[in-house]
Amino acid sequence: MKKRKAIIILIAIILIIVTVIVIVGFILTNTKSIKSEEIIKQYITLVNEKKYEEMYNLISESSKKTITQEDFITRNKKIYEGIDAVNINIEIVKVEKQKEKGNATEKITYNENMSTSAGNINFSNTVKLVKENKEYKINWSSSLIFPELRNTDKIKISSIEAERGEILDRNGEKLATKGIISTVGVVPAKLKANKEENIAKVSDLTGVSKEYINSQLNASYVKDDTFVPIKKVSASNNELKEKLLQIPGVMIKNTEARVYPLGEEIAHLIGYIQPVTAEDLKEKSGKGYNSNSVIGKAGLELSFEDRLRGIEGKEIFIEDENGNRLKTLVKQDKKDGEDIKLTIDSKIQSQLYNQMKEDKGFFVVMNPQTGELLATVSTPSYNSNDFVLGLTNAQWEELNKNENKPLYNRFLQSYCPGSTFKTITAAIGLTTGKLTQDTTFAYSGLSWQKDKSWKSDFITTLTEYNGAKNIKNALIHSDNIFFAQVALQIGKKEFCENLDKIGFNEQIEFPLTIRKSQYANSEKAMETEKKLADSGYGQGDILVNPIHMASIYSAFANNGSMVKPYIEYKNGQKEILKQNVFTNEATNIVKEALIQVVENPEGTANDMKINGLTIAGKTGTAELKNSMDDSESGTLGWFDCFTINRKDSNDLLIISMVENVQNNRDGGSHYLIKKIKTLF
Repeated sequence: MKKRKAIIILIAIILIIVTVIVIVGFILTNTKSIKSEEIIKQYITLVNEKKYEEMYNLISESSKKTITQEDFITRNKKIYEGIDAVNINIEIVKVEKQKEKGNATEKITYNENMSTSAGNINFSNTVKLVKENKEYKINWSSSLIFPELRNTDKIKISSIEAERGEILDRNGEKLATKGIISTVGVVPAKLKANKEENIAKVSDLTGVSKEYINSQLNASYVKDDTFVPIKKVSASNNELKEKLLQIPGVMIKNTEARVYPLGEEIAHLIGYIQPVTAEDLKEKSGKGYNSNSVIGKAGLELSFEDRLRGIEGKEIFIEDENGNRLKTLVKQDKKDGEDIKLTIDSKIQSQLYNQMKEDKGFFVVMNPQTGELLATVSTPSYNSNDFVLGLTNAQWEELNKNENKPLYNRFLQSYCPGSTFKTITAAIGLTTGKLTQDTTFAYSGLSWQKDKSWKSDFITTLTEYNGAKNIKNALIHSDNIFFAQVALQIGKKEFCENLDKIGFNEQIEFPLTIRKSQYANSEKAMETEKKLADSGYGQGDILVNPIHMASIYSAFANNGSMVKPYIEYKNGQKEILKQNVFTNEATNIVKEALIQVVENPEGTANDMKINGLTIAGKTGTAELKNSMDDSESGTLGWFDCFTINRKDSNDLLIISMVENVQNNRDGGSHYLIKKIKTLF
C-alpha cells in the first residue's frame, strides 16, 4: 500500500515538472524580443531624462569594452547638458536586417532634432543594434550623439557677448548704460609676510569680511600670481582706491559693467540688475540665461527685462584632439538688447530729488495734456550702483532696517489725500447736479455736526472766513465742513459709483505695479454718515495713489477727461484713461477756484503765486489718526498743482507729499511749495 502511494506521488511530481517545462517552453517560444527601433527610442527618452546610467545598460558588450560606465556618463552629460540639449526627438526612416559574424544585427536610419542654447540642430544618422541573449543592444560610439563626432573629438561652445539695452530719458540722457567700474583684487604672492594684517586692512576698507577674502584666496584655482577679485567699487571712488593701493598685494582693474549715472535720484524707477541666481536659472530655463548672465531685479530693469537683455551669440562646433575646428553644428547670431527711451526729464527728476532727499515723500510730475510722466521721485532713496557693485551684509542690513525705508517706493503706494481730495468731491457734486457753483450751506464756527445722532462726533475745519459758504470760497479756504456736507448731499451710493468711474479700486496699467486707490477698508464702504462726511474732504478710508491722482487732476486741464499716465516715450502721443468723468462745466468751475487758491491773498496756496504764470493748486493735510487721541501716527502734507497755458506750451502737473509734518512750522503744503517753486 505504501509502495503504491509512493508511486502515485512520484507520478504527480513528474506531471508537475513536465507541465512547468511545457509552460516555460511555450512562453519562451511565443515571447518576442523588443523591437530594435523601440530600443533606440527608449535610449533617446533616457537622454531627455538625463538618465545616463540607464542609457549605458542599453549598449552592447562590445561597446562597453571601449568605454567605462563612468566615462560614458561623463561624456554624455558634458555634451548634452553643456549645450542645453532639450526636446530631443527621432523619427525612424528605415530598419535593415543584417548579419555580422553570424550575429543578427539591425541597422536603423533616423532623423533627429533637438533644441540647444544656440538654436535647433537637425541631422540624419544611423545606428546598429546587435542581439545579445535575445535582446537588442546598441553598438555605441560618439557618432550616436552627432554623426561626425569621433570618440577623440570634443563639442565646444563659443559665445559672443551681447549688449544690454540702455535706458534713456526724453532728451537722450543715459539713465542706465554700460560704463566702467573698478575691481579690487589681491595677488597672494605680493601680500608678503604681513598677510593677515594686510587682509584685515582690505577688509576694513571694503567692508568685505576677512573670512570671505581668505576663502577666495584658498580657492582651488588660485596660484601665487593669480589676481583674486574681492570687491567691485565705483570707478570714481579715487579716495578709496588710493588707500587700497597702499596695501601690499592689492591690485585694481577696470572692467565694463552696468552703471546708473543718476544713482539715488531715480533708483526707485530704474531699479537695478544683479547676477542670476540658481532660482533665476531654473525659472528662466530654456531662455538663454547662464551662470554668467545678469538679470533685472527691480524697477524698470525688471519690468523691461525681456526687451533690455541682450541674447548672446553662440556657436556649437566639433573640435578634434589638436584643437582644430571640424564642423559647426549650429550658430546663433548675437542680439543686442533694445534701448528704451522714457518720458522722464532728468533735470526735473534731479532737481526735485535734491529738494526732497532728506525727507520721506514723493513728487510725481506729469504733462497734463499728454500723460507723459516727467519725474517720479521717492525719498529717501538707495543707489542702484551699489547693487551692481555688490552689497556687503552690513550694507544690506542697513538698507532693510533703516526706519526711513529707503527701499520703499512711495510713488507706487496709496495714501490718505486730505484736502487735495476736495477737488474730486466738488467735481462729482457738480457733475451729478447735487451741487452748483451757487450752492451754499448755512453754518458758522470751526466745528459742525449734522444732528445730535452724531453724539460727540464733529467735523472741524481750521479757518473761519467771510463770504458765502460756496464751492469757490470753500476751496480757497480749504473748508472741511463744506465738503463734508457736499458728500452727504451726493449720498453714499452715488459718491462711490462716481469714484469707481474715475478709477478707484482699479489697477492702472503701468510697467511697475501701482497700488489701487480705494474708498473703503472693507466690503462696507462709508458705513456711517460721519465716515461719508469725512470722505468728502479726503479723510475716512480714502486712499489715493499719486500717479492716479495726477490722472484725476488732468481732467481739470482736459475738459473732464483723464489722460492715461505713461513712462515710455511716444513723441507726445495722448491716450485717454477715462472719458468725460466730469462735465466740462464742472471742470471749469473747479479749475477757476483752484486758480484762486493760488491767486487770492486768502488762498491756502497764495505763496505758490508766480508773476506771469497761471497756476491752479490745492493744499492738503492728512491726519493719520487711529482715534481722536492718537498723536503718534503722524501727518501727511500734500500739494497738488498744474500750470495753465505756459508760454513754452509744456504745462506741468505736480502731485507731491511729505510725511511727518506735524512738527513742521511751515506746514507740509507750504514746505512743498518752496521746493516746487524752484522748478520755475
